Order: sequence, then structure tokens, then C-alpha cells
Amino acid sequence: MKGIVISAPSSGSGKTLFTMGLIKVLKNLNYSIFPCKVGPDYIDTAFLGRVADFEGQNLDKFLQGNRFKQVFDFSRDLCVIEGVMGYFDGIQNTFENSTFQIAEELNLNTILVYTPKGEMFSAVPKIKGMVEFSNGNIKGIVLNKVSYGYYKLLKEAIEKYINIKVLGFIEEDDDLEIKSRHLGLIQNFEIEDLEIIVEKMAEKIRNNVDLSGLISLFKEINISCANLLRLEKTNLKAAVAYDKAFSFYYRENLEILRSIFDVEFFSPIKDKRLPACDLLYIGGGYPEVFKEELSNNTAMLNSVREFVESGGYVFAECGGLMYLTREIDGYKMAGVFPGKSKMTEKLQNFGYVEAEILEDCLIGEKGQGFKAHEFHKSVADIFGQKYLKVKKAKGDRITYCGYQYKNAFGMYPHVSFLGSLTIIENILKNLRGE
Repeated sequence: MKGIVISAPSSGSGKTLFTMGLIKVLKNLNYSIFPCKVGPDYIDTAFLGRVADFEGQNLDKFLQGNRFKQVFDFSRDLCVIEGVMGYFDGIQNTFENSTFQIAEELNLNTILVYTPKGEMFSAVPKIKGMVEFSNGNIKGIVLNKVSYGYYKLLKEAIEKYINIKVLGFIEEDDDLEIKSRHLGLIQNFEIEDLEIIVEKMAEKIRNNVDLSGLISLFKEINISCANLLRLEKTNLKAAVAYDKAFSFYYRENLEILRSIFDVEFFSPIKDKRLPACDLLYIGGGYPEVFKEELSNNTAMLNSVREFVESGGYVFAECGGLMYLTREIDGYKMAGVFPGKSKMTEKLQNFGYVEAEILEDCLIGEKGQGFKAHEFHKSVADIFGQKYLKVKKAKGDRITYCGYQYKNAFGMYPHVSFLGSLTIIENILKNLRGE
């Protein structure tokens, strides 16, 4: 399988839509695509997966450790990797865990999507600096949201002063826009005309980008540890909440769960009862957006609460934690944890964190730690003991989180089971009574 990285100097440069359009073009050329997104973002990954007709994969060395190289599916022809933020933006003010670092470790070429903003020749030294700092990884430029005349002028200057090929351009088009929400883009299945938008981008790529030149920049992905970690299969069953309110799951988490459990998905919005299960996994999402629908499904709320009261095991992250409180902004929820969730106007916790377990609980023993990511505007006022000390990676901020009631555990941080294997191992130990 060959791969390429699509990046940009900053967020908001249009790289997600360009990447989707490129995937569409490559699919139409009969390539099968393995879509990836650098970083912890769930939403962009799902967009890429929808266009590729193949579940998207996050690449995140902080969350997954060196095992991030085990996630690739070599049954596909090409791997298209969309970067995160700016090309060199990593943890805090470093390039650690950046798109640049991932491209370096995989030895892949990068296409830079550059959107000029109130500039002409000033774009040249900016691009030149990025190309040189990239150790030669940036091999091609696509100019975004420019007219044909503007493109010709910039292309001539860039290729004169920088040893790099300008592969083409994307004309500015107000219709090429995807609406956003407080945590980023609106989820892909909420956009009815997504196929139309992607096809418009694909048409612009076909008409204005040197496709053969771009495809020639794909490089073979040579990885010795390419098999995803799998644990021993059991006779246990896991139920996973999955609908428009809960859709934030890392692909490797679901794959690892499938290797251990018989997994069944269900909708907290539409279904009336939990599937028969030994473990209930409620990930993140937008429960605050769909709180009325969740609240109206009293049968499911009662089913979740009864499952917990009868000793059922639950692992909940972020939105899943909110769902297990008594209410979200006044709308009744499952009431497993004694407290309320509410939305605020600003981000409460954002970024990579390192968590320490303060007392034995479902996900681990006192003193164990794991790496995670937080991104939420909500707060959960929950009474009782907090099981986690959460420190911002490369920062000083410390918060306390993590709640347990009977065998149900909820927390704000999101984890990759690939990098935090002890979490799923400890859940299994508890399920088996070890």
C-alpha cells in the first residue's frame, strides 16, 4: 500500500474538503482507499471514512504510542492521510505528535494545501520556510481558494524561488463549505448534500490539479509491525452506543473490542432496551445537541439504569459520562451518577493529558496511568469521589475527574485502547472477577 499526507500551514485552510475530494477522485479511478486523520479528531475521520466507504483511522503517537504503526490495513491500494492543524503543530509549542512527525516516521511525502490570505509574493518565503523545515517531506503545493490569474502568478514565483512543484489550484467557491459546530464540523451524517459538495471538489481537482503528478508522489508504506493488536476472544458480549448522539469512537478501540467480545451496536435515541451484554461502552459525541430525543426515550434510560443497578459493567467517555448524570441542561438522563451536566460558552478542557488513577476502580489500580485527550465545553457537577488526577501534557494544569458507581465508570478523557491497553485489560479482569 502506498500513502501520502495532505496538510496545510494552519487549521481552516480547506485541507479536509480537499482530502475528501481527492479520495473521491481516486475512488473513481478504481483505487481502494484507507483514509486516515492525524490527531485525535473523530469528526474529520468520519467524513473521510464516509467518502472512502471504509472506516477512517486516527494516527496519534501520543495516544497510541509506537503502536500507531499497527493500524494500517494493507488490503487497500492507497492510504490518504489528512493532517491536523498546521503541518508542524504538535503538543504545546512543539512539533511532537504533529503531522510533520507522523510523515517523518512513515517516510511519506506531503502535499501542502496553501490558502493565500491577503498576500502575493509574501506567500513564497512562507512556503519556502515550510518546505526547508520539512526535511524535504513537502513535495507538492496546491493553491486553494484562488482565481486562475492569481494561481498563475503565484505558481511562477513559487517554482522560481523554491525547488517544488505547484500541482494545481482550487477556485474559490462559496458552495464548497461544510458547516461547523462548537466541537468542529457538523457530523457527516447530518449533512444531506455532502455528496454534492464532495463531487464539486472532486471535479475541481480533476480539472485543475495535475493528478498524475500527485499520484506519483505516493510512496510505499514499509512497516514491519502492521498487525493491529488483538486480545484473546472470550464468550463475553459488549454493547456499544452508536447513533447521532454518540459516534466518537477510535477505530482501533472498536477493532480491539471485536477481538475480545461479541459486539452489538444500539441507539440510545431510538432503541428501547439495551442489548444483552456484559459490558456497555458509551463513547463521546453530541448528547447535548440531541438531549431532548435522549430524554424522551425513557425506556432506554430506565434500561441503562437497571443494567447498572443489577451490577452491569459500564465504561463511558465524555458524552457518555454526561448521559449517565441525572440531567443535561435540565433534560432528564440516566441518573447513574449523582450530578448534573451543563453546557458552557467556552472550552473547559482541551488537549492531551496524562491521567493517574488515585484509587482502584473499573479501569485500573491505584498508581496506574494512561494518556488521553479532552475536548469539551460541558461541565459535570457530580458528587462523590474522583478517581483520576488529570494533568495537561507539557503543561501545569491539573484537574480531577473519573467517577464510579457500582460497576459503572465514567470520565471526560478519551483514550485509545491501543496505547492504553491496561484499561481494557483491567475491565476484563473485573468482568471475570479476577
